[in-house]
Amino acid sequence: MGDPSCVGEARRHVAALCRELGFGEVACGQAAILVNELGTNLCKHAQQGQLWIASRQADGPEIEILSVDNGPGIRDLSLAMRDGFSTAGSPGTGLGAVQRLATDFDIHSEVGKGTMILARLRASPRPKQAFQWGVVALPAPGETVCGDSWGVAFDGQRAAILVADGLGHGVHAAQASQAAADQFVKKPFAELRSALDEAHVILRMTRGAAVTRALIDAESDTLLSVGAGNVAIRVVSGTFNRSMLAQYGTVGVQMRRVEETRMAWPPHALVVCHSDGLQSRWPPAAVEPLIGHDPTLAAAVLVRDFGRGRDDVTVLVVRRSD
Repeated sequence: MGDPSCVGEARRHVAALCRELGFGEVACGQAAILVNELGTNLCKHAQQGQLWIASRQADGPEIEILSVDNGPGIRDLSLAMRDGFSTAGSPGTGLGAVQRLATDFDIHSEVGKGTMILARLRASPRPKQAFQWGVVALPAPGETVCGDSWGVAFDGQRAAILVADGLGHGVHAAQASQAAADQFVKKPFAELRSALDEAHVILRMTRGAAVTRALIDAESDTLLSVGAGNVAIRVVSGTFNRSMLAQYGTVGVQMRRVEETRMAWPPHALVVCHSDGLQSRWPPAAVEPLIGHDPTLAAAVLVRDFGRGRDDVTVLVVRRSD
């Protein structure tokens, strides 16, 4: 985002999203300010800056804005957050204003690598749950829809997750992955092997998809997962790193007998589930500094630094709530 005219375009886009979600005029104005401040900062300070904007309606209307860049990074975050601080001769109220206006705010910066800023606007805070989660899903270059789909569901100390990657790109890939997501929504806590077998039947009317489903239990500290195709799942903490072995096949096309994988889920560990638009050999150290942050930032760092750049990419991250 090096062209200031892009900021105006992003501002108009987020205003339209707010109206679609039924936000009032005040909230629409707040969203416009968030986009304006973050976009202007990218134009003035960042290298290869981007704004990623998403809207959701699952448990209340929500606008999520991610500011992503590749440098130069912020040397002193506490100083940069103060009103009146600026390195570009401006009033210096940008980040402070963003933090005050946003329902949820988080930031991570590393000198030489770049900065991630999350600003989420809701009519009310997210409901209190045993888990925090975040996701980044982007279409392949040149496509207007993402061929991946994802889902999360919560039941007390249990969480269910899904990532589906439709074969190929574009609308038909999105239809295939969405069929898997629709099935997940109906029965998120179903027995995993039978759920994947059922998805195999449902997706026969589509071009098929790589699908991974998992059940996370915070009381027993375990994760149970099944999958077919190149959707990976990994548990990462500062001392623990284990991946699920992907099973060959395409749900809806050809799939072997489903096998479950059980693994430990240590305290503070992240569960990272992603499509093959992300490199499979990303280092655990990439997300370890973000274990205590909003999981959306970990997803964004992985997409920025290890996305293949030629495919749909989805990264879903779940951790225990603080």
